[in-house]
Amino acid sequence: MGHGTNRVEDMTSPNTATARETIVEIHSVCLPPKKTTFQKLKKRFADVFFPDDPLERFRNQTWRNKVILGLQSLFPIFTWGSQYDLKLFRSDVISGLTIASLAIPQGISYAKLANLPPIVGLYSSFVPPLIYSVLGSSKHLAVGPVSIASLVMGSMLSESVSPTQDPVLYLKLAFTSTFFAGLFQASLGLLRLGFLIDFLSKPTLVGFTAGAAVIVSLQQLKGLLGIVHFTGKMQFIPVMSSVFNHRSEWSWETIVMGVGFLIILLTTRHISMRKPKLFWISAASPLASVVISTLLVFLIRNKTHAISFIGHLPKGLNPPSSNMLYFSGTHLALAIKTGIITGVLSLTEGIAVGRTFASLKNYQVNGNKEMMAIGFMNMVGSCTSCYVTTGSFSRSAVNYNAGAKTAASNIVLASTVLVTLLFLMPLFYYTPNLILAAIILTAVIGLIDYQAAYKLYKVDKFDFFTCMCAFFGVLLVSVPLGLAIAVVVSVIKILLHVTRPNTLEFGNIQGTQIYQSLKRYREASRIHGFLILAVESPIYFVNSTYLQERILRWTREEETRIKENNGTTLKCIVLDMTAVSSIDTSGIEAVFELRRRLEKQSLQLVLVNPVGSVMEKLQKSKIIESLGLSGLYLTVGEAVADLSSTWKAHGQP
Repeated sequence: MGHGTNRVEDMTSPNTATARETIVEIHSVCLPPKKTTFQKLKKRFADVFFPDDPLERFRNQTWRNKVILGLQSLFPIFTWGSQYDLKLFRSDVISGLTIASLAIPQGISYAKLANLPPIVGLYSSFVPPLIYSVLGSSKHLAVGPVSIASLVMGSMLSESVSPTQDPVLYLKLAFTSTFFAGLFQASLGLLRLGFLIDFLSKPTLVGFTAGAAVIVSLQQLKGLLGIVHFTGKMQFIPVMSSVFNHRSEWSWETIVMGVGFLIILLTTRHISMRKPKLFWISAASPLASVVISTLLVFLIRNKTHAISFIGHLPKGLNPPSSNMLYFSGTHLALAIKTGIITGVLSLTEGIAVGRTFASLKNYQVNGNKEMMAIGFMNMVGSCTSCYVTTGSFSRSAVNYNAGAKTAASNIVLASTVLVTLLFLMPLFYYTPNLILAAIILTAVIGLIDYQAAYKLYKVDKFDFFTCMCAFFGVLLVSVPLGLAIAVVVSVIKILLHVTRPNTLEFGNIQGTQIYQSLKRYREASRIHGFLILAVESPIYFVNSTYLQERILRWTREEETRIKENNGTTLKCIVLDMTAVSSIDTSGIEAVFELRRRLEKQSLQLVLVNPVGSVMEKLQKSKIIESLGLSGLYLTVGEAVADLSSTWKAHGQP
């Protein structure tokens, strides 16, 4: 069908007394520019794996500049390091010392959450921040252990290996899981496969983190109540049973001190949330609580033995642990599985936190670079007695509010931890376990985002259902299975959208050339003789049969409606393909079969506005030829006007 200007009657207002004669220009639907198969594959490959066009900055540059840009791309420290000055250093020192006051007690606490020696938490707050400061692209991300990854690692490994009965094997598996987590993360970044983590949708993460936060909180009852014999299980019912079955072990001294410090920590957190300028109060309160509680336990050590404390922590730098990596044996599969799950979770959290603060300061965080930075950080960490680390939201928020300007704040953090490891470890001997439980409780309570869950309920009930599957799965079944259930539900949602796509019946908004959904717009009305449908998805093998049957059902329902109302005979099915972004051979066959079946019913099929790739495939499959000159239009309005004019010219009503 070529370009042309035809004199046709405007049939878009069927209720008017007389039809208005207007000039309607009929436009042809063009094929996209010709490309070879190689060109198409190249463009598709670039769109999938290189949407950010990472080589753009290298174009039209000298070799010297290309080398410099290459170094800056691989090691972002060269980007900000060349412009570093005393003013930036002053800001980074203040923020680094501030997050260190939070990172040290949190590191010790989260290590216990993962059933690891407390010293491992401090080791993990030393080497990883140094690695990230060289490789990371975020200015505000504060690196270290996090609660969710610690919980997942602890729950998954302790199901097969007891951290108390076989601590050496447990430690080996923790380091090995960290290595595989880093390998997986770096591979995603290197191969530019970061889109895979998008399968952890927002509803899944909201439900999962809330469920994990509840489990973490309940686990801290052991420390807050002074219980010695506590269950190693992570489900709600066993944990609560263990709490009440061991009432005889409850210690009133522990409860009083623990609840007191918990109230102090929650109060300081509330103050900082209400007045962000007072962020330093909540940042300093964990370390201050550790110091005060340690001093109290030291002073009353001879009067009561009911309050348990950490005990001896070794001084010195991280010992090498490459010899402890477990690459063969019966538990290798467990280490790999734990590594992948904790790797995905920590990667998702780290990138989300980095992008959140980058958006506040209007700079870009490269997702693939972050994956490689976090991945290499964990791989190196696994060889230096560290377990899984990533960007922590609480520490990063403190880092941001303290005025961090570059990733050098992580270097200051690592330096502070280094001083602690070398000289201050004996001071933690009498640190009570109850203060670690209170610190963890204060940190994870913010992970229960009830407002996000309520918003999901209001906006999308299926997303809310996914969220609840993750929440109750973690709470009642197990941490990894709860996550798996939510991912499966999310995939089912995707499959439902693909296999059962939405179809709409369009009508004309009177006095215009606009066609919209009859259900959505009350002012839209049907056009006599036409059934105008729109498909809102690609047409693939998984939905082609459904769409064919659904369109035929639309046709039967329309014919029934016309008979009941003694209306004008149905003559044409107009299929608006504007939202059909792609079509495969099964979809093409379905369109061909639909045209054939409609022809048997003396109905014409008309296609409107197929996109470039769809148009190309339809043309190659000869469907365009079979539809004829009046079977393809650029807009619904042109199709209705042209066909109505043709019918009138042939004396048809």
